Amino acid sequence: MTDTCTEAPSTYAASAEFAAQANATADLYDHANRDRLGFWAAQADRLSWQTPFSQVLDFSDAPFAKWFVDGRLNVAYNCVDRHVEAGLGERVAIHWEGEPVGDRRTITYGELYTDVCRAANALTGLGLRAGDRVAIYMPMVPEAVVAMLACARLGVMHSVVFAGYSAAALKARIDDAEAKLVITTDGQYRRGQAVPLKESVDEAISAGTDASTVEHVLVVRRTGIETPWSEGRDVWWHDVVNSASPEHTPEAFDSEHPLFLLYTSGTTGKPKGIIHTSGGYLTQTAYTHHYVFDIKPETDVYWCTADIGWITGHSYVVYGPLANGATQVLYEGTPASPDEHRHFEIIEKYGVTIYYTAPTLVRTFMKWGRDIADAHNLSSLRLLGTVGEPINPEAWRWYRDVFGANETPIVDTWWQTETGAAMISPLPGVTVCKPGSATRPLPGISARVVDDNGNLIEPSPELGEHASGYLVLDAPWPSMLRGIWGDQDRFRETYWSRFAEQGWYFAGDGARYDLDGNIWVLGRIDDVMNVSGHRISTAEVESALVGHSHVAEAAVVGASDEHTGQAIIAFVILQADSADGGKHMVDELRAEVAREISPIARPKEIHVVPELPKTRSGKIMRRLLRDVAEGRELGDTSTLLDPAVFEAIRNAR
Repeated sequence: MTDTCTEAPSTYAASAEFAAQANATADLYDHANRDRLGFWAAQADRLSWQTPFSQVLDFSDAPFAKWFVDGRLNVAYNCVDRHVEAGLGERVAIHWEGEPVGDRRTITYGELYTDVCRAANALTGLGLRAGDRVAIYMPMVPEAVVAMLACARLGVMHSVVFAGYSAAALKARIDDAEAKLVITTDGQYRRGQAVPLKESVDEAISAGTDASTVEHVLVVRRTGIETPWSEGRDVWWHDVVNSASPEHTPEAFDSEHPLFLLYTSGTTGKPKGIIHTSGGYLTQTAYTHHYVFDIKPETDVYWCTADIGWITGHSYVVYGPLANGATQVLYEGTPASPDEHRHFEIIEKYGVTIYYTAPTLVRTFMKWGRDIADAHNLSSLRLLGTVGEPINPEAWRWYRDVFGANETPIVDTWWQTETGAAMISPLPGVTVCKPGSATRPLPGISARVVDDNGNLIEPSPELGEHASGYLVLDAPWPSMLRGIWGDQDRFRETYWSRFAEQGWYFAGDGARYDLDGNIWVLGRIDDVMNVSGHRISTAEVESALVGHSHVAEAAVVGASDEHTGQAIIAFVILQADSADGGKHMVDELRAEVAREISPIARPKEIHVVPELPKTRSGKIMRRLLRDVAEGRELGDTSTLLDPAVFEAIRNAR
């Protein structure tokens, strides 16, 4: 610790013992600063390439990048086969814990290899070819990881859809990707109950009048609950995968071959299908997993608590850890099932050494009280991590103290679905950390905080540390998104238009520097809310609300929340003939949003109001509604059509 503050240290350094054995050294920064492209070539060389690349980066058609030009590799081979060929087939790849206590499996790399080969042969038998799209709608079961790797092995693009999403949300993603196959389970366990899942797939495929592109639905028997069946279309996983050949020779694909689509919320309400490719994505996920998490594959047990439906699950549950030959925990259920001890029991049982989770969950643990954690032996933990949103300093210190005995380093990572891998983060053993700050860009990454005109906002003793601006990435990176599926104009407009003159990627987050040069990410500045690390657009929630027969108009904003980062606050105007504006209607509307989108999107508060604040052109001023939701003094109201509207809103709350 490097500060003598009487209340709490302001900075934290890893112990000398940790630093001495750390994967990262300060030389990484020196190498990247001296020869950035040479640095990335060295990281790419950690992978197995069938055909070496001839050029590290071609950015001549900006903003469309080509990384590791002419190189060919197979992502699944890098994640599975090469470890088996190196004699590591008996190493555990996955310790899987189902939500029902006692439901568990241990899967070695040799077993994972066999499972992936069988699944790849089964998918080929169902007519899948390189370039096709497959939707994966599954809980956290081993078959979900196998399905992703089987797709990667065949050059088929997977589109993983969070299993908590509704049929409508699933349909939108299936239709946009024109998926030929959906892989799902009969049901899933949630808080001790087996609930159906395939029914949502059937609804998504049959909804609407357009013919679906889906030719087959491949179903894993998870719960044994009664499952609706369409003969000729639906097939059981155990019928076609378990009987398939365990031998499969993978084909090498171009470095820029699309690996997957992952849909993220957009401000228009239509989800954006983010395209990630093979060589650059795997290079950066493997590199960051190795150095940021200080992974020692021979001895570590790593656990990232993210669902595979999110980018964190793609990069730091599937591709990064498996590319590095790591042993990891995969948990199906919720943190409080059957009780609040579950995560701590899992850490204790498997001797987890690296634990990577969301600040929302840390704050939930805080709310439960440290007595629960103190009832367990957490001494195996040697590194902690956070992801999804900025973590407040109080939660950071609690996490370090309670989980890490006030000694364990924490890596607070900033990145996005679009960036593919971690971009700003401490390097454990190298970086002196400040609670609440993701610190600095990783070696090989360039980021800056700028004003509206692209000028660098630098802190100074005279101005202090509170001048904030926009976070931009001013140089391409290997795992960067390559576009939006079917809409490259939207790709340019969304991410590259704001600072088009400079050629910078606009992250959509506000940020500031402190006097030591650390970056503090302040959260979203657009109309996409960040709820427990899940990005949900205001437009999606508003659309669900106005779909209710009694709602005339709705406006949604995100307000600061100590547990979830942001909470969804809705303001609705009811139809004139609606009699009930009370609690019953509010509960009904909250349930409607949960049905249409996901329980994650359920508004924390819904206020029935007589009017919404609008400009003279009819635009709703959500900025002012955020002021109301957070109890702040109103900002500039000069463009409002009727400034008196806020008196009516306050009276209605």
